[in-house]
Amino acid sequence: MRRTKEILTAVGTLACAVGIGFVMQSSDTAEQRYGTAEKQRPVASNGALLEVEGITLTSATLDSEIALPLPDAQVTKAAAPQGLPPAPESHGVAITAACDIIADAQAVAAAMVKLALDAACLPNERLTVHHNGMIFTEVTDDKGRLNVTVPALAEEAVFILAFGNGDGAVAQTTVPELSDFNRVVLQWKGAAGFELHAREFGADYGDAGHVWSGAPRDMATAVLGEGGFMIRNGDTDVAEPLMAEIYSFPVAAAAQEGDVALSVEAEVSKSNCGLEIEAQALELRGTDQVKTQNLTLAVPDCDAVGNFLVLNNLLQDLKVAQN
Repeated sequence: MRRTKEILTAVGTLACAVGIGFVMQSSDTAEQRYGTAEKQRPVASNGALLEVEGITLTSATLDSEIALPLPDAQVTKAAAPQGLPPAPESHGVAITAACDIIADAQAVAAAMVKLALDAACLPNERLTVHHNGMIFTEVTDDKGRLNVTVPALAEEAVFILAFGNGDGAVAQTTVPELSDFNRVVLQWKGAAGFELHAREFGADYGDAGHVWSGAPRDMATAVLGEGGFMIRNGDTDVAEPLMAEIYSFPVAAAAQEGDVALSVEAEVSKSNCGLEIEAQALELRGTDQVKTQNLTLAVPDCDAVGNFLVLNNLLQDLKVAQN
């Protein structure tokens, strides 16, 4: 990969990348945008824009099989049942009899689902949660239990919880409020450094309307119609976890109209510098099918550590009408 060049050379690179809204940000610029709240942003030794190459985007709809980049090789994925019972309130089914594994799903406010897993013979075990194209890694506690809240991506929501030994469970529930929300998922594996950012109604970085993992808000904000919120699913304490960040906006209860600007960003770190990193975006708008887009991005060399890659046009901005 080419090394850092002067600003004039980099401007030509940005012109080539403008079709997908790609920008390479220096650390001091990023610090001005993000501020220092929640997380200190490291400052690079130089402020030059960098030449970045090797961006690949692909897209599809959810009715085709989604191949998550770098899947968890040690997890056996279970298949959802072909015929689902008619609109149950909550239901759990054990996949195998090797261990008593019970999963339960309960719809809660803001079109979220509380998942509960009881697998007494599998304490402190890694597992993978699958839901309508979204995949993330979790770990049971020392009693084999797991409790996690997950944004629903389907009104008839089916969740598959799979352990590496082939055991697992399926839980499902009905989420009648789902059509009141728009959702965007960004998912990746390991320490790729990705972040999902939403800037509501003209908000700049660091403003109250800037929603990201450093300022995620909570479900109450959406229930009251005051704005969206962010949640991250996945356990960062395990090796090479599958992670998912999900932004939800209450389109049916919005108190104002306007646009929500969405961007995907990645910090250049010692863990990803000089590598190709991959992510996947899922978008759910109203009653439409989930749309998916895969991203492969070549990260600059390690002399760019502390800088940020910003992709402004990978995701479609939300158009919000006042209710």
